[in-house]
Amino acid sequence: FIKKDFPKLLKSIQMGSNRVRDIVDSLRNFSRLDEANMKESNIHEGIDNTLVILQNQIKYSGDRKAIEIVKNYEDLPLIECYPAQLNQVFMNLLNNAIDALEPFRHSGGERSPQIFISTSQEELGNIVIRIADNGSGIPDEIKQRIFDPFFTTKPIGQGTGLGLSISYQIITQTHNGTLKCDSNVGEGTEFKITIPDRIVQAGENMG
Repeated sequence: FIKKDFPKLLKSIQMGSNRVRDIVDSLRNFSRLDEANMKESNIHEGIDNTLVILQNQIKYSGDRKAIEIVKNYEDLPLIECYPAQLNQVFMNLLNNAIDALEPFRHSGGERSPQIFISTSQEELGNIVIRIADNGSGIPDEIKQRIFDPFFTTKPIGQGTGLGLSISYQIITQTHNGTLKCDSNVGEGTEFKITIPDRIVQAGENMG
């Protein structure tokens, strides 16, 4: 019995080790503790590293459906930014989408929970990142306050009300960009990040 199951055990150990390695690598890349200054960064790497860290919240668990991640990445150049701070924004927005989909994740529900992530570059060079969910949406009276510090609709002890406020400051003040929310009740919510033209063009630094 042991001889028969040993290859399966080794395979499970290898898969577990690879999973731990991926998480450690993603945590290191996510934190970017050695990158406090503005530098050239790959936006897609930041988003993907954040998704790896959140994988445990996204995957199937018990009677909770997995959240399908739908990505549509355009071919983007490197962009000058504060990578660790942008990664924090991605974390906050993705966590917000995961929370919004929680009511639809239980077995028997008709709606399949999905998060849509897309990137693009506008004609003026601005980078646009969209993070959307197909949850229940946000009523207008709440949508007007979502970026206010300490505003939260979660029960006491489950939310600080600072995630979206901090994200708004990082995008608008640190990166001189915009962070907007578009939501329709019953259909879902989309957050749109626009970062202005501070892009390193291909070949610019070549001699």
